[in-house]
Amino acid sequence: MLMLNERCLKMVKNMFRSGFLVRASHTLLTWVITLILFLHNTDLRQCEERGELLLPLLFFLLVVLSVLLYFAVSLMDPGFVLTDTVKGSIVQGSDEETESMLPGPPTPRLRRCGHCLLQQPMRAKHCQVCKRCVRRFDHHCPWIENCVGERNHRWFILYLMVQLLTLLWALHIALSGFSPSASWELWFRVNCFLLASLCVVGVFSVVVVLLLGCHLYLVSVNCTTWEFMSRHRISYLKNAEDENPFDRGIFCNLWDFFCICRTVMWERIYRKNNSNSIA
Repeated sequence: MLMLNERCLKMVKNMFRSGFLVRASHTLLTWVITLILFLHNTDLRQCEERGELLLPLLFFLLVVLSVLLYFAVSLMDPGFVLTDTVKGSIVQGSDEETESMLPGPPTPRLRRCGHCLLQQPMRAKHCQVCKRCVRRFDHHCPWIENCVGERNHRWFILYLMVQLLTLLWALHIALSGFSPSASWELWFRVNCFLLASLCVVGVFSVVVVLLLGCHLYLVSVNCTTWEFMSRHRISYLKNAEDENPFDRGIFCNLWDFFCICRTVMWERIYRKNNSNSIA
C-alpha cells in the first residue's frame, strides 16, 4: 500500500513537472473565455439569435485551431540532439586535419556539452529545464513548457499568428457585449465576467504582438533569441564583430525559415557579400 502511494505521488509529480498544469490552465482559460463570449450579449450571441451561424462557427473553429497548434508546438520535439553526428555537415569530429580541408576561415570547433556529454552542433545549446541539447536553440518558453528550436520554431510563429488573430477577434467580440446600466454598481455586476475576459485578452494580445514582432525580426536576420541576447558569450559570434555569419539577406532568410519543402542547414556560415557558404 505504501509503495502504491509512492508510485501515485511520483506520477503526480511527473505530470506537473512535464507541463501538465501549464497546458491544462491554458486550455481551461481559453475555453472559459470563449464560453463567456458566447453567453453574454455579444455579436456572437446576437448572430446565434438571428440564426446566422457562420461567424460563430468560424470563431469557434479558430479557437480550436489555436488550441491544436498550442499542443502541437508544446509536445513537439524541438530538435533534441540525440547523437554526436552533425546533421548535413561533412565534419563528423573536430580534428585539425578535417578542419584544414574546409575553405576559408577555420570552422569553430564543436564542443561537448558539459551536461549530457554529447557533441553540440553549432547554434545548439543545452536547456537547463528540458535537460537536453537543442539544435538551433531559440529559448525555453514557459508558456508552452517546451523549448523552441530547429524543428518547432516555424510552428511556434504560426501558432503566434493564429493566436493573435483569435485574441484580436475576441477583443472585438468582448467590446461589443457590454450592456448599459442605470448605475456603475449594477453595470459592474452585469458585466464583471466580460470585463475580466476583456482584461485577460487585452494583456495576452499585447504579449503576443511583442513576441511575434521580435521573432519575425530575428527570423528575418537569421538569428535566434539566445544568440541575440548572449552574443558576447558565444564563441562563433563574439569574434565576428557586428556581423551575423548566418545572414543571407531578409528574403533568403524568410524563405529558408518558412519553406517546408526542403531541409535547411542552419549551421552553415556565409562570407560577407558572398552567397557561397564556408561551413
